[in-house]
Amino acid sequence: MFGLVKRPFREIGALGLAVLVGIVASTPVLASSSLLQLSTDPYTNTSSQHKTEVEPDTFASGSTIVSAFQVGRFFDGGASNIGFATSTDGGKKWTSGFLPASTVFATPAGIYGRASDPSVAFDAKHNVWLISFLGIAPNGASIDVVDVVVSRSTDGGMTWSVPVAISADGLFNDKNWTTCDSTESSPFFGHCYTEFDVVNFGDLEQMSTSADGGQTWGAPLATRDRVHGIGGQPLVQPDGTVIVPFDGFSFATFLLMAFRSTDGGASWSAARVISPIKFRRPAGGIRAGIPLPSAEMDASGRDYVVWSDCRFEPQCSASDLLLTTTTDGVVWTHPSLIPADPLGSGVDHFIPGLAVNRSTADGSARLVLAFYYYPQASCTTSTCQLNVGIVASADGGSSWTRTGQIAGPMSLGWLPNTSQGFMVGDYISTSFSGGTAFPAFALASVPSGTVFDEATFTVKYGIAAAGAAAPTTTTSGFGNTNVQATSGSVTTR
Repeated sequence: MFGLVKRPFREIGALGLAVLVGIVASTPVLASSSLLQLSTDPYTNTSSQHKTEVEPDTFASGSTIVSAFQVGRFFDGGASNIGFATSTDGGKKWTSGFLPASTVFATPAGIYGRASDPSVAFDAKHNVWLISFLGIAPNGASIDVVDVVVSRSTDGGMTWSVPVAISADGLFNDKNWTTCDSTESSPFFGHCYTEFDVVNFGDLEQMSTSADGGQTWGAPLATRDRVHGIGGQPLVQPDGTVIVPFDGFSFATFLLMAFRSTDGGASWSAARVISPIKFRRPAGGIRAGIPLPSAEMDASGRDYVVWSDCRFEPQCSASDLLLTTTTDGVVWTHPSLIPADPLGSGVDHFIPGLAVNRSTADGSARLVLAFYYYPQASCTTSTCQLNVGIVASADGGSSWTRTGQIAGPMSLGWLPNTSQGFMVGDYISTSFSGGTAFPAFALASVPSGTVFDEATFTVKYGIAAAGAAAPTTTTSGFGNTNVQATSGSVTTR
């Protein structure tokens, strides 16, 4: 096992001190007023942009929290490596490093020219942490050859193995996400599931299953209706049912959809439409061109899904954050508005990362939601001000605090540029450790010449789901659960 690198962390005062409850009582409670830098880009290869870290994911089990993220972003896809940051004491101290034997820039070097899309999971049965990611251009191949691979840690996320192939078939695989069944009473305890899509086949949704702690993976399976989509985030209920919400396509329309498995991943149902998505691309040329959902589960097995949507705003002039839930993956609640900011305020919300405290449930479930936002949706590349925001709910999403600013503002020119726009990531993430939530996000400062100053941060000591809240009273019946997505193709990487 390799990968342990101890590095000093930078603490900075939290920008936007309105998050402190003593100043604005309707925002979530922060245990500290400072941010903590988790990592920094150490690479110097001239083929990618430095110092840049983007697109973090997180997962927590007990007092251990693991985050993973792209490091050294390439303009046309992927990064120099995948970094990680691990805390084993509930977020008090962190250790960071970079995956070994992954890319040609790693130590020791691996076979991939680039890496992308890290996703973190924990397998309680085998006591193994997993980071799945995309291995791009193996052995000098084209960047349109993309494998799905996974690195394993058997020492609590401190060191990581040589990557294991989940799908290495010479195709362009994209947007992987991994989760594990960690309920001892489940008939499929110890099964881990990875979702991804195959761009060569119009973003055909695929699922692969491991029953041995991620050492080997089954042949990828399509859904019964061979649905097409991207960005699925599988969740496993206590009885072993796997529910996979994702972005589906129907011609020019995005659809929030879901499919499921009740047999431990041996087969996958046809997909069901939860709701069409009213999508508004954020201004300024930022890379946020797909309304990827963020999904989490509570102790009872209720699944919560959040996405960016403009249906409640006049002329779709800005995007809000919407929530839907399910107890079985078949029947879903009508999408409800998360009242982070008043309707008509002009605040634009996008790239959400939801956390649900898995020791709470239903009407008392604790939720914390991080996201990026513009205070004014109608901005330009030179005027857009990018912030990191947070809202919280202590009653299962029935009411929410107003937006608390935890970082920013950032100018878009401070971010690495890509073929799809300025990038902080296609997703961000938040996870609970105990009763405290830890968001991970990319935060940038003014570049120094051609070298950026963007790294992965969290809130020191985390965020509690508390504070005065506004009720969720706006819901939408807009949707048709009989629509099926059959066409279209989107790539992210």
